[in-house]
Amino acid sequence: MSTFVSHIVADLSVKTVPATAPTPNSEGVQISSAHSKEALRSLFVKLEQSRSPDALRECIEALQNLEYNQQLLSAGLADGEEHALRRAILSKVAVELYAQALTTFLDEASEAERELEWWSDLGRSRRQVAYYLLQTLPIRVAAVSKVVLSTLRTHNIPVRLSTFKPSSLRRLFPSNNTLRPNTLTLALFPHLHYQPYSIALTSPGSTKLSISSSPTQTATSAYSAFVHTLYGVARVCSTVATLPVDLARGECAFKQKELTRIRDERAEVLGMLVDLRDKLSAALEAPDSNESLFTLAQFAHYLQAIINGEETAPFVEDVSPGRVLESLAVLASLTLPSHRSLHNADVRIGNLARPSRLTLVWPQLVLLPPLVLYAIRSAYASRASLEEFVQDAVDTAKGFWEDWILAPLRDIVHTVRAGRDEGVIVTKESLRADLDSLERMTLALAQEKLNYAPPQLQALSRQVQTGDLTAVMQIYEEDIKSPLKSAVQGTLLRSLFIQVQKAKVDINQALAGIDKLLKSQELTFAFVGVAPALAIVYGFVGYLRNVWSGGRGRGRYGGKAKRSSVWLTMRRLERLLVAQPASHHHRSHPVPSMQKTVVTVSPLTSGLVLLSVTHLRQYAETTLPANSRLREGFLEDVADLEDPSLGRLEKLRVLDRMWRSWGEPLGWNRIAA
Repeated sequence: MSTFVSHIVADLSVKTVPATAPTPNSEGVQISSAHSKEALRSLFVKLEQSRSPDALRECIEALQNLEYNQQLLSAGLADGEEHALRRAILSKVAVELYAQALTTFLDEASEAERELEWWSDLGRSRRQVAYYLLQTLPIRVAAVSKVVLSTLRTHNIPVRLSTFKPSSLRRLFPSNNTLRPNTLTLALFPHLHYQPYSIALTSPGSTKLSISSSPTQTATSAYSAFVHTLYGVARVCSTVATLPVDLARGECAFKQKELTRIRDERAEVLGMLVDLRDKLSAALEAPDSNESLFTLAQFAHYLQAIINGEETAPFVEDVSPGRVLESLAVLASLTLPSHRSLHNADVRIGNLARPSRLTLVWPQLVLLPPLVLYAIRSAYASRASLEEFVQDAVDTAKGFWEDWILAPLRDIVHTVRAGRDEGVIVTKESLRADLDSLERMTLALAQEKLNYAPPQLQALSRQVQTGDLTAVMQIYEEDIKSPLKSAVQGTLLRSLFIQVQKAKVDINQALAGIDKLLKSQELTFAFVGVAPALAIVYGFVGYLRNVWSGGRGRGRYGGKAKRSSVWLTMRRLERLLVAQPASHHHRSHPVPSMQKTVVTVSPLTSGLVLLSVTHLRQYAETTLPANSRLREGFLEDVADLEDPSLGRLEKLRVLDRMWRSWGEPLGWNRIAA
């Protein structure tokens, strides 16, 4: 039983629990009543424990035996508890039959929907249709051979190799009508039994060769006729070459049409069954026993008419428990099994199901081993070059891993651990040494030339540390007044050398500033150096993850394939509720219409909506994270769509809420783009 069916009959099952209200009984029948109640209790427990069709039929048969042998279901001497047990068992049987009917038609419609989608996907591509023709070629050849052998036996013709020549086959299977396929073509493509076709190989139209007195016009006319003839011949050859593919594509279209018919028929019945739920609920909630039996008998009558696809027959107002049980027994033992058999025969005779797995994979089983053997032999023959290629690939991957990933990462760790004490361009010791040398040179010149005292020398030392060489510049200004004398005495040269040292110190200080800037950005440069390699690794790992998980339909929320399927289901739901397709089967609704304040939908639309909603529920239960708000909220919206009391407008509002709520988390907008 599907989750949808369990959800729709859950509250109905609760209403079938018997209410114990025993009444006084005469002592003469107490022992018989006790045995009856014990048998009824055991049957009720058995119905609660097992819900299979076989168990239900066994319980109905046991009830009928009890009625026949002990008259437990008569209106004879029975207390209130026994009446309650009888009513509860009949209600339980009715609920289980209703659930089985829902499950049957839901499964049949879902099966037709799945097969319809398979044939639809196949028919979209000519390449896939051609491959399907190859896959089913053995079956078609076997069918043709069977027809030929049967015809040979019918005409008492011995089986010889010459019998299978084209000329012999044409004589054996003459074509009396060119607009209809012959027997062999029908064996190759069985769908032509239901869709006769005409193979019209359009011949090129005749083109008159106009003979004119002008040689130029005559030559032009002859050239046009020649080109037109070649075009017609090429078109005929192309038609003949692609005719099998076109016929196979027509077969796919025929099966799509038949499966659509079956799906719509089952969906329409499913919608009628959902509408019948109120009738069953009213029978279970009726306070009076006679009223409950009458409503239950009406429910069985309507259920029988819906399953059989019949018009509403006159209702016989026999509300005895035995009559109701007989109607339920017919439903369980005859109506539902007969319908399942007819459905299976309908699918089997029309050959509407997809081919078997062996039929679909036999080309691979035949062609794959030789290809694998050829690949192994080729690889063994060129094993030296392959070994060298593998070794180069391993060395390249190893070098990339060590030189472009591990080494930069080690440098990053070393940078973070070492801090900013070391210099990049100039060291702090080198700058300190140059500055101390400048200080000593300046103090020596000031002491010798200007005769500075120790306090003045200390002040000059502080000025040199800040870059102030005013005293030296004063001496330099005096020396350049008499440059030759100063050059001979040596003061000018000393002043110049001090200025050179000062320029060196300034250069080192500028380099130290650049060094600080580089040190502040060293970690950034390290990450920039390793970023391309990490991007390559990230992309490669992401590709492998998509191949391993997302490519096989798994991944986040089921992968892109499942989320795309859910997006298409949502679109189909909205389209169904807006367009509301009309029924083409001319079935009447046997259930009397009830007054409702909502705008209801037709049974066909309701059934098709339930098919799509079942797909949404299955997706949520199997794919979304368990015990998550996403799954709980999604299932709540699905339950609203399943609710038969909501009308078309209310369900459209539910769909709007689902688009707003789940479009972004499930990535429907990105899938649609």
